[in-house]
Amino acid sequence: MSTTFVPTPTVQPLDASVDHAIQSIVSGASTDATCTTDLAAGPWDFDARPGYGPGSSMGDVIPTGAPRQGELPVEYREASEEDLDERIRAAKTTLGDRAVVLGHFYQREEVVRHADYVGDSFQLATAAKERPDAEAIVFCGVHFMAETADLLSGPDQAVILPNLAAGCSMADMADIDQVEDCWEQLADVLGDLDAQDESGRVPVIPVTYMNSSAAIKGFVGRHGGIVCTSSNAQTVLEWAFERGRRVLFFPDQHLGRNTAKAMGVPLDRMPMWNPRKALGGSTVTDLVDSRVILWHGFCSVHRRFTVAQIDQARAEHPGVRVIVHPECPMDVVDAADEAGSTDYIRRAIAAATTPSTFAIGTEINLVRRLAAQFPQHEIFCLDPVVCPCSTMYRIHPGYLAWVLEELVAGRAPNRITVTADVADPARVALERMLAAKPPVVASTR
Repeated sequence: MSTTFVPTPTVQPLDASVDHAIQSIVSGASTDATCTTDLAAGPWDFDARPGYGPGSSMGDVIPTGAPRQGELPVEYREASEEDLDERIRAAKTTLGDRAVVLGHFYQREEVVRHADYVGDSFQLATAAKERPDAEAIVFCGVHFMAETADLLSGPDQAVILPNLAAGCSMADMADIDQVEDCWEQLADVLGDLDAQDESGRVPVIPVTYMNSSAAIKGFVGRHGGIVCTSSNAQTVLEWAFERGRRVLFFPDQHLGRNTAKAMGVPLDRMPMWNPRKALGGSTVTDLVDSRVILWHGFCSVHRRFTVAQIDQARAEHPGVRVIVHPECPMDVVDAADEAGSTDYIRRAIAAATTPSTFAIGTEINLVRRLAAQFPQHEIFCLDPVVCPCSTMYRIHPGYLAWVLEELVAGRAPNRITVTADVADPARVALERMLAAKPPVVASTR
């Protein structure tokens, strides 16, 4: 009796590349949607123009004088993905320990695969500080992150941002002149901002999210404040409330609101500060009675997520576990099962012991990478439209190959430096942040 051999079907691994997904959409090979077909082009097509480039922040207004990237040599613009991959690996091998590549979770897959460290802003800030042996720190992220790495690295280390046009629209929503003006207006309302009450607390403590310029971090350091990330925001607010009767939180209103609300701060004690309005658009009574004054800023990636998307995910995937980033609007965070930093999201999925379905509300590059990394789970982005972070997406492997080969040749292009008058107080605020480590909490469920 003969038997017929039936081969086991080969399961193709999931492709984590957002670029591949976008190219498929543009070519018609995929029926998925993208927020703009311009994402299929190389970022060098947009670097000379003012604006954040195609993607989630393309509608945001960029400040005059924002950094722009010079022309990338044609050999990198025309190189294939495979060629760039080989050139990056060869340059890294030649450089050895002389260079370290840091990659944010939101970077495209073609860049992240070459990173020596991958993490969120808090983790990469720590990694930059822990590599004093590296002559160059190549930061695959955005401008404020490279500034932070320069603040925490040694004076002989060169911090390189592969594309100078990789800024951050949220960070740009609070510039130093606006913050200084806000501080002066608060002094008019609250009195001497350095005066301590009987419990030793001052009227207000400034807290800036990591997504802010070095100038803003310097302001915070000069005025007794601290930097936070989405990983340690609650720990930082606890620190601030021990020292001040209220907190001025900028630039992301949603992280501030969601964190303070979870700590029991009533919404009516969290007035908004709009820098384009007198007293931020609030009344004197609002400010006097406040516990947290929220800056009118936001992340365009996380503002795309809605309660309707969560409702649809639950309808189509019974039992789905919805996890969103705390930069999402409050109603989205309230409707989700959990909210946490990018690293929290990653750890929550990694800790799931049985095959599960996850709907994730954060940047698409991380979501696709998690789906590829954990194929036993069904993992998808709440937003069905493929729309990556405009500015993170400007770090292309062509730029990474270019800066690494320049380093091999003894040149350090796109070096990010912070002047001493800003750097010294900014380091004070950052050191406070690094000391405010959140407690390790195991993922529930």
